[in-house]
Amino acid sequence: MNQASRIQGWTICAAAAVLAAAFILGLLNQSYWAIALPVAALTLFVLGLAGWVGYTIATIQVEADPLPEVLVAEPAEGESSPEPSTANAGSNASESA
Repeated sequence: MNQASRIQGWTICAAAAVLAAAFILGLLNQSYWAIALPVAALTLFVLGLAGWVGYTIATIQVEADPLPEVLVAEPAEGESSPEPSTANAGSNASESA
């Protein structure tokens, strides 16, 4: 990590601390704006995010893939294809008795 990244990180921490202090001061003064501004910022952020997702979905261009080929393995020499299962044959006999 270089020095510029560390300076940016400490600047963000300092700005967050100043804004937290201003928020607490606003709450202690029972200011309407202490609640209204953060709620408005969060609401606008969520609405902007929803708009961006909607725009991305509406404008994406996806080409449909052709139907995939189904690969069937051919039996090797000397091997036979599997026989149909007879597991259910015994249960039918017991039901009719």
